[in-house]
Amino acid sequence: METLLEYFADFWQQVALVWDYGVFGTSLSTIGITLLIFFFAYLARDLFARFIISRLKKFTKKTKNKVDDAVIEALDGPLHFIPLIFGIFAAVKYLGLTGDAGLMFDNIVRSLIIIDIFWALNLILVPIALMLNKVQVLFTKELFVWLFKALRVFVIAMGAATILELWGIKVAPILASFGLLGVAVALGAQDLFKNLIASLTIMSEKRLAIGDWVKIDGVVEGTVENIGFRSTKVRRFDKAPVFVPNSSLADQALTNFSQMTNRRIYWKIGLVYNSSTTQLAEVRQKIEDYLLANEDYVNPPHCSLFVRVDSFNDSSIDLMIYCFTHTTDWGKWLEIKEKFAYEIKNIVAAAGTDFAFPSQTVYLEAAETSTPAQFIQGHKPDNPDQ
Repeated sequence: METLLEYFADFWQQVALVWDYGVFGTSLSTIGITLLIFFFAYLARDLFARFIISRLKKFTKKTKNKVDDAVIEALDGPLHFIPLIFGIFAAVKYLGLTGDAGLMFDNIVRSLIIIDIFWALNLILVPIALMLNKVQVLFTKELFVWLFKALRVFVIAMGAATILELWGIKVAPILASFGLLGVAVALGAQDLFKNLIASLTIMSEKRLAIGDWVKIDGVVEGTVENIGFRSTKVRRFDKAPVFVPNSSLADQALTNFSQMTNRRIYWKIGLVYNSSTTQLAEVRQKIEDYLLANEDYVNPPHCSLFVRVDSFNDSSIDLMIYCFTHTTDWGKWLEIKEKFAYEIKNIVAAAGTDFAFPSQTVYLEAAETSTPAQFIQGHKPDNPDQ
C-alpha cells in the first residue's frame, strides 16, 4: 500500500513538472489563462463597441448634421477590433515574453493598432464624401468618384508604409529603387499611363457619365456602365459589354446622345408628279400647321422648323420636313414619329394626291423614213433586211 502511494506521489510530481514546463518552458496554466484572456476579450468586443457607439450617438443627436451619424456607423468595425487587440496585448504581457519573441509580439500588437487606425480612416472617407457632395458641382460625379478612390488607395498605402517602417523596412529606399526602374516600367506601361491620364481628361471635360447613351466612331455604341482608371465599360444594345480603353475615348470622335436637348426628325416625302401646285401647297401648309399646333414639337425660335417643297426627284416631287421634338427618349420619340406618319398619310389623302414610288416611263418612237413590215406567221419576207 505504501509503495502504491509512493508511485502515485511520484506520478503526480511528474504531472506537476510537465504542467509547469508546459510548451517551450511556459506553464500550461499560463497558456490557459492567456487563452481565457483572449476569449473574454473576444466576448467583450460587442459590449465595448455598443457602449462606445451608444455614447457617441447620444452626442451626435444634438446635431442636425447626418454626416457624424454616418461616421459613427462606419466606425463599428474598427471599434469591434479594439478589444481583440487589447486581448492580444494583455495575453502577451501575461506570458512575459522577452527578447526577440517579446519584440516580435510587440510589433504585431503595434501593427494591429496601425491597421485599426487606417481601417477607420478609410471607412470615415465614405461619410466625408457625402459631406463634400456640393463639391461635385465643380467636378463631374465620375471625376469625384475617381478622386475619392485614389484617396482611399493613398490611405491604404500610407498604412502599409507605416507598418513596413515599424518592422524596420525602410520605405524611402524602396521608393528610390522605383526611380531606377522608372524607365523600364514607363516603356512597358505607356498605355496604362496614357489611359490613366485620358480618364482624367474625359471626366474633367464632362464628355460622358454613367448611364449615358454614347457612340464612339468605329468602336462601339451603347450605354456607359462604369468609368475606370484604365478602361470604360460600355454595354451595347444587344447587352454585350465592351471595355473601351480610355485613350480611345479621348482620341476618337464621341457622340453623347444623352446630352441632346431635343431630338430631330428629318424626312423627305415624295409626291407624284401629277400633283398640282394647289395640292402641294395644301399638303405643305397642313403639315406645318400640325407641327406648330402639337405640343410634342419645339417651335421656333427655340429650334428650327421647316416644311418646304425641296426638289424635283427622278420619280417624285420631294417635300422636306425638318423639326425637333421635346423628348429625347428614344421610345417616346418613335411613338411621336409614328403618330406624325399617320397624320401625313391622312393629309396627303385629303389633298387628293398620292405618294410617289420609283418608276420609269419608256417612249418608243419610229423612224419617219421606214415603215415597219407587217409580220405574218409562216411568211418569209422577200427582203432579207426586213
